[in-house]
Amino acid sequence: MRPSILFVTDLAYPAQGRRYGDEDVFLTSRLREDFDLALCHPRDAAALMDRFDAVVVRNSGPVLAYREAYEAFRAAVLAGGVRVYNPLTGRGDMAGKRYLVELTAAGEPVIPTVDRLADVDRLPPTDEYVVKPVAGADSVGLRIVARDRLAEAVDGQSLIQPRVPFRYEVSFYFVDDAFQYALHAPDPRRRWALAPYAPTGADLDFARRFVRWNTLAHGVQRVDACRTVDGTLLLVELEDLNPYLSLDLVAADVREGFVAALTTSLRRFLAAGQGL
Repeated sequence: MRPSILFVTDLAYPAQGRRYGDEDVFLTSRLREDFDLALCHPRDAAALMDRFDAVVVRNSGPVLAYREAYEAFRAAVLAGGVRVYNPLTGRGDMAGKRYLVELTAAGEPVIPTVDRLADVDRLPPTDEYVVKPVAGADSVGLRIVARDRLAEAVDGQSLIQPRVPFRYEVSFYFVDDAFQYALHAPDPRRRWALAPYAPTGADLDFARRFVRWNTLAHGVQRVDACRTVDGTLLLVELEDLNPYLSLDLVAADVREGFVAALTTSLRRFLAAGQGL
């Protein structure tokens, strides 16, 4: 009997510059070769998941859009020992973005981040700041704020970062701890106008340090970084809940390699019997 998977996705989510539905239609068409599979919206996952061997969370959209349903889903997973891929033990975006504050305090190469107005002086001096929700995603709620307007823009659920000038953004895609491919946005004004990127050894060392930090034994992760004007890479975010993969922008052999890696990872995950 083949393993069964509940594949959680919002096929209709209007992602700017991306086609969530197309990517997940492709992935599910390929995963059906190895698994019995059904799709559902994230709001329906908690009610359906106990009928399947595992739940795979993919392009399910920003949690802010269905916060109560997501919290109910997490609570039901923890109570019932449901197998979820990615496991809900991730330390990156799935737990909120306060890890950026933690990594900043530890001296890691991240965009400097604080979560209290009183700590703004710990950031590099700048005329403008980026203020974003702790639970944000897909730039929802992100604002550019002048220093003299910070007090009215920040609440207890916001992060504050200096507005860092950068040459481009680059993303590194992993299945488990294995690097798959990288894409970059040559124009900083067009985040999702991506092109293939050939990472250096130093680039991969940078990305892998955050994959190791996250300690996920199974799952898909996207390490987003920016290349500053002086050539330094800084972490923008570690997407470990539902990272969009931009599979339509990679070569066919790379795409097939990703599907093979994902299938193998899911089989290992199911064989391990790991909950959460």
